[in-house]
Amino acid sequence: MTKLRITVGKWQFVARMEEENAPKTCEAFKQLLPFHSKLIHARWSGEANWIPLGDFQLGVSFENATSYPAPGEILFYPGGYSETEILFPYGAARFASKLGQLAGNHFLTIEEGREHLRDLGHTTLWGGAQDIVFEAI
Repeated sequence: MTKLRITVGKWQFVARMEEENAPKTCEAFKQLLPFHSKLIHARWSGEANWIPLGDFQLGVSFENATSYPAPGEILFYPGGYSETEILFPYGAARFASKLGQLAGNHFLTIEEGREHLRDLGHTTLWGGAQDIVFEAI
C-alpha cells in the first residue's frame, strides 16, 4: 500500500493511495511525485479546497468516481465538463462546478492528520492560497 505525505502550510497529512479501486489514477499520479501546487478554497463544492489544473491531462478516465466525498477523501477530476482539478474536502462536500454536479476519482484517503482538515479549510477560506506538496513516504 503506497502512502503519501501531504504538506500544506504548517500541516502534514499522511494519505494512502486507493490503488485497488483507482489503480490507473494512482499509477499516473505517482509519476508526478513530488507534486507541488497551490491549494485554494472551493467555489461550488461546499466545505472543500481544490487544486485547479486547467487543461492538464493525467491520461486517465473515470474510476472509483464519486460526487459526495467524505472529509479526507481526495478526488482527481480528469476534466471534461470543467477543468482538470484535485478536490480536497474538509467537511460536507458535493463536488460541483459552474456547470453543475461532477464526479471525481477517489484516489487518496487521509489516514493521519484528519483532525486538522477543518482548520486548513478555514485557513484557505479566510487566508487564501496555501502551498501544497504531495510526496512518497
